[in-house]
Amino acid sequence: MAKFSVQPQTSEDYSPPVEAKPAAVKMPTSPAPAQQSKLQKTGAHFDLLEAKLKVHNRLIDELDLSNLDKMADGELRRQVAGFVAQAITKDRIPLSASEAKTFTDDILNEMLGLGPLEPLLADDSIADILINGYNQVYVERYGELELSSARFRDNAHLLRIVNKIVAAVGRRVDESSPLVDARLLDGSRVNAAIEPIALDGPLVSIRKFSTKPLTLEKLVEFGAMPPEVSEFLYAAVQSRVTTLISGGTGSGKTTLLNALSAAISHKERLITIEDAAELQLQQPHVARMETRPPNLEGKGEIRQRELVKNALRMRPDRVILGEVRSEEAFDMLQAMNTGHEGSMATIHANNPREAISRLEQMVAMGGLNISQDAVRGQIAAAIGLIIQTQRLSDGSRRITHVTEVTGMEGDVIQMQDIFTFNRLRTDEEGKVIGEFRASGLRPKCIEEMQRRGVIIPAEYFDPSQPLGQAT
Repeated sequence: MAKFSVQPQTSEDYSPPVEAKPAAVKMPTSPAPAQQSKLQKTGAHFDLLEAKLKVHNRLIDELDLSNLDKMADGELRRQVAGFVAQAITKDRIPLSASEAKTFTDDILNEMLGLGPLEPLLADDSIADILINGYNQVYVERYGELELSSARFRDNAHLLRIVNKIVAAVGRRVDESSPLVDARLLDGSRVNAAIEPIALDGPLVSIRKFSTKPLTLEKLVEFGAMPPEVSEFLYAAVQSRVTTLISGGTGSGKTTLLNALSAAISHKERLITIEDAAELQLQQPHVARMETRPPNLEGKGEIRQRELVKNALRMRPDRVILGEVRSEEAFDMLQAMNTGHEGSMATIHANNPREAISRLEQMVAMGGLNISQDAVRGQIAAAIGLIIQTQRLSDGSRRITHVTEVTGMEGDVIQMQDIFTFNRLRTDEEGKVIGEFRASGLRPKCIEEMQRRGVIIPAEYFDPSQPLGQAT
């Protein structure tokens, strides 16, 4: 029976250097949002954000900025703390000792980090940060959105933080290019839109990067799938069954891809291609590539299609495409059909059949003179499994379908469900109650698994009983 006990490697964890440029200096632990909210309400006769700005500007005027990158974190913190303590006394800012420490941390965050975002980025319970202008910051905790107490001084302050983020990865955002994809130094994915696209101030979405990617065991523990489905998927990836992970935004596609990568042999060479690098594969031999937007003159753009073509010249055993978006779908199918079995990709779609239709449409975007039947034949030959993920109404993520592509019949791609999640009801607290069941159909890929010495018990495919435990 297949096992899935490979643990994520700590080499992927991000640890900022002690000596670095100001934007990358390791920040001290920031206060919880509740403490920040308390600070913002302290004092009826002054604006705390205004006070922070004044102290910050005065600090910049008096501190030798040229020595910042040479200064150890502890020494920098000591100097800033001393300066802020003097400023609090001089300006008669009514703060307690703990509030003064938080005030100091906030100014350090402003100087060297991402200002009001730092406490949210340090909070491991937060998965997404969604900013709608300077005074409205939402966060997602455990699948549910809530309004955070974090806020910026004004839209200009927020825009300055956005520019700091995109500049760190060599990208830009301005009126001529108001949309940008970027990432933080820890790998968190960032999307930003500014004026004139964003009408009420900059819009920023941050998908936080987990330093400890979830394993298949953890996904089973969280109820995303039962053990039987987990073992089957592990065995399929191990046996080089080409896999497409389908789902909506925030449904857990990348998380699942990372977890499934534990089944890939450490002897294989993997090439990853992404718009914004976020994959955390668990192998030592991974070559990562990322697209590049055009420069100020509109030149120098490198798209996913070009990277897929180049990846085939780099002797990959498998190609991992972070997300299929456009005409690179054809090149991906070519790779999967020419000796790169076991390749993986994600796609935005609501169900497995729609995922196939979207692939067809993306191939058509390339403008190639290929008939629809030929495209469908390529898809049927390339794709082995489609795993559908979904974010349910209670915020939980589930695998809802494990579907096998079995071939062509006439001009129609044939598919069969192997496992499905059946939603039964919603309890009084809004939690979705359902069960996983097998369809009773024997997967064709079982034969390939058996040839590779991987045996899946026949009872896993018995439709008479729910798999695992009902959730």
